Parts: sequence; structure tokens; C-alpha cells
Amino acid sequence: MKYLESVTDIFPFLRQLDLTVYSGNSFPNSAGIASSPSAMSALALCLCSLEHELFETLDDDAAFDQKASYVARLGSGSACRSIFPKAALWGETGDVKGSSDLFAVPMGDEVHTVFTNLHDDILIASTAAKSVSSRAGHGLMENHPFAEARYADARRNLSRLIPAMRSGDLEEFGRIAENEALTLHGLMMSSNPSFILMKPNTLEMIERLRHAGRRQSIPFISAWMLARILHLLYPEDIIHDVRGFIEEELKPLCEKGTYLQDWAGEGPAQV
Repeated sequence: MKYLESVTDIFPFLRQLDLTVYSGNSFPNSAGIASSPSAMSALALCLCSLEHELFETLDDDAAFDQKASYVARLGSGSACRSIFPKAALWGETGDVKGSSDLFAVPMGDEVHTVFTNLHDDILIASTAAKSVSSRAGHGLMENHPFAEARYADARRNLSRLIPAMRSGDLEEFGRIAENEALTLHGLMMSSNPSFILMKPNTLEMIERLRHAGRRQSIPFISAWMLARILHLLYPEDIIHDVRGFIEEELKPLCEKGTYLQDWAGEGPAQV
């Protein structure tokens, strides 16, 4: 496995071991639900646990988490955030002390409580694999004519997002999340070669959500669109309104009527 070979300088004991790795998840791979981060973060945690079991070098919980996050990032960038419960930040910013481009930092204790019980219902328009991997998609930015503007926009959005999450501003959070998702799709469509990852049913779901928002029949929904799926992010106190809307309006647009009910988790656990 190339990843394990790439981290032998970090974990020299791997050269003396013969490992068999089993990985699985409960959602479709390569559909836009971060299947690689879930696997790579779990593997990074296993490697750090092995190091601690063998050498007792990671007694400090914060040091353990930071190393696991750093190692996870080497396998999948998003995986560095999956080490932590509730919320995490990856990327150096003056708005968060200790933030880094090399690893993620936990934010669960810094955000408003409304974000610690946030629900994420995942509507699956198609289980087909994306036509371009996340890694290849990121690579398209290297020569993209809008790359510098995108990087500046991402930094501005992060500076807006952090205070919104600290104060519990759901509307601002929703605006930023939607804008980020749609911007990324716009960049994919204007890259060379270009890719269109959304499906017709994904766009229909977005239209129905926006129509519902204009009617104000649901007090808050944030739609985060990724490839062939759509994420609905909403707080616990409107779960009955949102689930009813999903069952009536959105479930028929999902492949085989399938959607996943998820929520902000307590973080990984050793089994």
C-alpha cells in the first residue's frame, strides 16, 4: 500500500510488520460523501495507536490527535479534520490560535451549541462514481484562470464562517456553505477539461429547497451540494419540519428513494 510506504519515516516500526488492513463504510464510494477521509483518518488513528502501544510515546491526548491529524492529511486532505468530534478547522488563519496548514485543530468547544447537534441528511441522486476524483479535481486548479480569485474568496469566506459559527448565526452559515459548494461546481465546469458532476435530480432538489425557503415553510435549511448528492444541514429543533419535507418533496428524487440521516458526531472510537 503506497500510503503505508510513504509514512515509514514517521513510523519506522512499519518496516518490521506485515499488516492486513480492512476498511469499509456504509455509504457509496466516490459519490461525494468523503469516503477516503473516513478511511484514511481511521488508518492514521490506528497507526498512532500502534505507536503508543509499542513505545508509549503518545501519552498526551493533544499530541496524539495532532500527529494523527497530520498523518491522515498525507493520505487525504479532508481526513485531517475527521480525527475530531463536532467541528474542526484545517488551514492556518489568524482567527484561530494554533491553526495550521499541516493538520486540523478541534473547534467543537469554540462553536455555538447549535452547531454541535447539527443534522446532515444526505440525499443521494445517484450512487454512480464521480467522473473525476477529488484529487484530480483539486489538480485542475493548478492552471485554472480563476484560481487566485478562488483562493482569496475561500479565505474571505473562512473569516466570515468562523464568527458565524461562534455566534450561532445559522443564516450566515447557510449562505457561506451554499456559496462554497456552488463555486466549486462552477470551477469544475470552467476548468480544462471541464466536468459537470451534478445530476438533473440534484438540481431539481435545489430548486424545491429554494422554493420552500421563499415560502418560509421551513425556518432554516442549508443545502450543501456535492456531485451526485445533496447535503441538508439543519439544527435539531426543526428536525420534524425538515424530515417531513424530505419525505414528501425530496425522497422521490433520490435513487431508489434513498437518503441517509446523519448528525454531528462524537468523534472516532477505538473498537
